Amino acid sequence: MKLAAMAICACATLAGCKEEQAAERPVAIAMTEEAVGHYCNMTILEHTGPKAQIHLKGIPFPIWFSQVRDAIAFTRLPEETQEPVAIYVNDMGRAADWDFPADDTWIDLYEAFFVIESTRTGSMGAPEAVPFSTQAAANDFAQTHGGRVLQLDQIPDDYVLGPVELDFQDS
Repeated sequence: MKLAAMAICACATLAGCKEEQAAERPVAIAMTEEAVGHYCNMTILEHTGPKAQIHLKGIPFPIWFSQVRDAIAFTRLPEETQEPVAIYVNDMGRAADWDFPADDTWIDLYEAFFVIESTRTGSMGAPEAVPFSTQAAANDFAQTHGGRVLQLDQIPDDYVLGPVELDFQDS
């Protein structure tokens, strides 16, 4: 009888911890004029294409990224030691406008499918990891714009951390 009571208490405690963790996870927030890119220090609203927001433990506001590629890089850099509690990216399959995806397109980074090596670049001109909520939408995009469909853990480090050659044309 004591053993059964202890098991019930343990389950109740674990359930309470799970609810507390879920309640602490921040939701995606709307981009505003105050949202500034973590690496570029430029206003996010001035950039086109998919974006990302990372919510860090103990910090009330997210850090913003003008390219999804940069947010993925942030998660893989050993010097970035703050713990992300939520990471959101724009679902480009639901975005009505590539240049300015709406705030209702945020999805969890870890649940997304990505197209890399496509003909579409990110807002800073670098290759982009274009996020989608479904593999079918990612496949459709890759059919049109080229590239490979991968999940987050399949994206090579050198794709997000490696150097980028930009082709600047004389005007």
